[in-house]
Amino acid sequence: MARTRTTKKLAQRIDLNYFKRPTPLKRALSGDHRVYSSGRMSQAHAVLEKECAACHVQQADTFSAKAASKACASCHDGPVHHSPPERSPDCAACHTEHRGRINLSAASNQACAACHRDLHTKGPDSKYENHILSFEDNHPEFAALRTVAAVPARDPGTIKLNHAIHLKPIRRGPTGPIVNLECGNCHHATAADADLTYADPKYRAASASYNESHEVLPLHAGTLSAPKPVNGRELMAPVKFANACASCHLLTFDKRFDEGVPHDEPSVVHAFLVKKFHDYITAHPGEGRIVREPNRDLTGKALPPEVRILTPSQWVTERTAEAENLLWRKTCKQCHTLNIGVSADGPANIAEAKTSTRWMPHAKFDHGAHTGFTCVSCHAKALTSSESSDVLLPGIATCRTCHAPGPDHAESRCFECHTYHDWSKRKEVKTTFTLPALRTSGH
Repeated sequence: MARTRTTKKLAQRIDLNYFKRPTPLKRALSGDHRVYSSGRMSQAHAVLEKECAACHVQQADTFSAKAASKACASCHDGPVHHSPPERSPDCAACHTEHRGRINLSAASNQACAACHRDLHTKGPDSKYENHILSFEDNHPEFAALRTVAAVPARDPGTIKLNHAIHLKPIRRGPTGPIVNLECGNCHHATAADADLTYADPKYRAASASYNESHEVLPLHAGTLSAPKPVNGRELMAPVKFANACASCHLLTFDKRFDEGVPHDEPSVVHAFLVKKFHDYITAHPGEGRIVREPNRDLTGKALPPEVRILTPSQWVTERTAEAENLLWRKTCKQCHTLNIGVSADGPANIAEAKTSTRWMPHAKFDHGAHTGFTCVSCHAKALTSSESSDVLLPGIATCRTCHAPGPDHAESRCFECHTYHDWSKRKEVKTTFTLPALRTSGH
């Protein structure tokens, strides 16, 4: 049977709404420039997909409008990497748009290697490696662990600590005969600035002490104070005596008192002792009569009288000197590096702690992203370290266990650890974009 071909049947094939569909020409005439786009924008810039002019600036003597760093600077302040700024590449050289919903800050290794594969300096030689292609190709050992001029890396801190002893069962503790310390009992992220397992809260307020006139001294920050931490979970907060050590390492100084001295400067400790002993002798004036104790006689020294009668001032001076001698030469000296005065009752000079809060100033690291692993998985040397000078950071070989190219490994491109822009020189940007203007531009 012959097929019936009528104009009515043919007309049914026609989409009567064809004229409503946008075409590249119609989009261009209406101001929608997506017809010229080479691809979707990154997630951060998706709102500008119709706003080509926001990034592409018409330049003199050229037909096309190119993405210009000047346009990026209208929203972002990208401080220069280093001087001279005129040699800095364009933003688009590292941050390439129109590649889909990607992380635009994830620059390629090639962008970094363009310079770092063959660095040259004017003047003195650089202390940095001159030929690096990637984390796997010619990246040196971390600076904090490098041996320089046959001298191994050392921790600059002056606090004396034996990690190996602290990570073994300790036979005396505040809550029982056996204490099994873990890394988290002393170390925690800066965001979790709280008392830990062996904290003693009273030491948080221990700096409220007194001067020679028994006046309350103001709270002040001295060389023993821990550096102010950065908020977040990236770095480890400096270990503080109050929230990590105080329960085990008591600062007691005399059997007459249960409480210890404040964990503070020697001048503050001295004022605290004077105040304590002054209050005590005022309440117990009979203590000024001192009977000789034969078992405390020292060989080679003249024997004291059988009975001595001291004024309150003399008694306070003697007891303070005894307490300080015990503290400086035994209690404090266990952890701190001290320079004690010539005389037994001379003031102690405590060396600055020099606690390192950031070991890699030119790299970033996030402990929060690594919480799925035990501490000793990376810091294995802590189990055997007996010297305070030991640097317990993991080496580059440890990091390469996970961070390597390929689908079965964690990210290893340069941007994962290194920041190109010097954000210490960041400035606030005064932008000109407004939400109403964005809404009326075709969105």
